[in-house]
Amino acid sequence: MAAEVSVLKGCKTQIGYLHPKRLQFDHNRKGGQHLEKVDIMSRINLANLTSKLIKLVLNEEVVAPQMHNNIRQFHSTPSLLKNFSSRIPKNTKIGLWRFESHVDPSKYTLTPLKVAKTGGRGPDGRIWVHKIGGGDKVVYRMRDMKREGPKDSEPLAERVNAVMKDETRSAHLAVIAGGNKKRYIVASENMKPGDIIKTSGKISAMPVRASEGDAHPVGSLPLGTLVHCIERFPGEGATVATAAGTFGVYLRRIGDKCVIRMPSKREMVVSQECMVTVGRVSNIDHHKTKKMTKAGDNRRRGKRPNSGWWQRKTGYHGRKIRPMRPPMVYEKPSEEKPEVFRYTL
Repeated sequence: MAAEVSVLKGCKTQIGYLHPKRLQFDHNRKGGQHLEKVDIMSRINLANLTSKLIKLVLNEEVVAPQMHNNIRQFHSTPSLLKNFSSRIPKNTKIGLWRFESHVDPSKYTLTPLKVAKTGGRGPDGRIWVHKIGGGDKVVYRMRDMKREGPKDSEPLAERVNAVMKDETRSAHLAVIAGGNKKRYIVASENMKPGDIIKTSGKISAMPVRASEGDAHPVGSLPLGTLVHCIERFPGEGATVATAAGTFGVYLRRIGDKCVIRMPSKREMVVSQECMVTVGRVSNIDHHKTKKMTKAGDNRRRGKRPNSGWWQRKTGYHGRKIRPMRPPMVYEKPSEEKPEVFRYTL
């Protein structure tokens, strides 16, 4: 019997707690009695699994149970539970389980958010990354990676109110305000309070003379322009060249496609409508200031010491010289997996 139903991914996680090792047999009992020892958690999970299967057959709604972990209480909405089964959460380097339960990460806010320390453990309580723990308390600030401007009128002008250091990222943040909107963005190299930056979505026939910090479609800029916060697909938001001191170079144009050299020296081919920001990302000396000068520097950053084994690399055998890889062509974004799954009973 096949049934098609929209199942919350949280249910998958709850079922996933069942493990064959939980079911053991006691062969040492007198009289040859084989008694099955099932702990309390297994009994609860089996009961939940049975009720879900019954509701699935009767075409009733399956409700995900409330789940807790040792770091934070999970968000109850299914859209926020989707990152539980993935060890690399989408769109953020900080797992959603590290925020407080009343915070909705899908809604933008200027308020700094508290972030729980994990000690290298994931939401299931198991160690995912070793040698992590302690460190200074940090707060998370949401960056707006989309620079959207009018396509048939004058560019949107915004004022830079402040430039500050970001505790969870290498690049600095800029607080900008325009109209009735205020947000954080990635600061460029020479950006300072009081600057006026412009954002335009118009693709002009002649190259525009853009200033540092301005955002334009890459097809409107002259060749050789240094850019950062590059979009792979129009309207997706910046994903390339967002770290401290990085930048890309607009090399050439092929029809309605533009070729940009990424910080890795590899080329990418994107649509001419993709938004980019002119200039270089701020904090260009990050590669110097991030170096450890004493053991306490790493401990303050939440890094625990290594085992002590260290061996110098002499470079005696040289290095491999690999050919340049072909350009990466971005035509259409990948389709998201549907929330509907097929189960056969």
